[in-house]
Amino acid sequence: MQDHNKIKEIIKSLLEEIGEDPKREGLVKTPERVAKSWEYFISGYKFSPEDVINDAIFEEECDEIIVIKNIDFFSLCEHHLLPFKGVAHIGYLPNKKIIGLSKIPRIVDIYARRLQVQERMTNQIAGALQKTLKPKGVAAIVEAEHLCMQMRGVEKKATFMVTSAVRGAFKENQKTRDEFLAIVSKGIK
Repeated sequence: MQDHNKIKEIIKSLLEEIGEDPKREGLVKTPERVAKSWEYFISGYKFSPEDVINDAIFEEECDEIIVIKNIDFFSLCEHHLLPFKGVAHIGYLPNKKIIGLSKIPRIVDIYARRLQVQERMTNQIAGALQKTLKPKGVAAIVEAEHLCMQMRGVEKKATFMVTSAVRGAFKENQKTRDEFLAIVSKGIK
């Protein structure tokens, strides 16, 4: 998908363009390090939710909300190529199927490790769970701080963006949505 050597050359050119010497001791290996970093930063393009879920969907007579909260992630803003990072809280109301516990954080990572906007990422996570599990409902809340807003532009250091996506019972039933919100907002004891 990406050409490692081409990225190295681009970084070398960037260093020269900003007035640096890519042959300087501290920068000699920078193009290689940056190319390797980018392979990881955008590794989400290599996978789909189906790739990571495999056969980890199980029949289960569970009709209560399942929530995984505080799933940490980082991503890159597609507008400035600067990081944003935060946590995702994901819940679903099963419809005779549950998913392996580690699969939801992996789905978050698939979408976070792409060039993103937080709004789209939140919807992609909820949509992937809705499509693969076909639950009675899905809810996703993503809270993140964006360096594109903190280190440039308006420079607001303590600002967080919160996005949500709800499907099925979480959209149609206020009581179900309120239960999810209560679980997410409750601290761990």
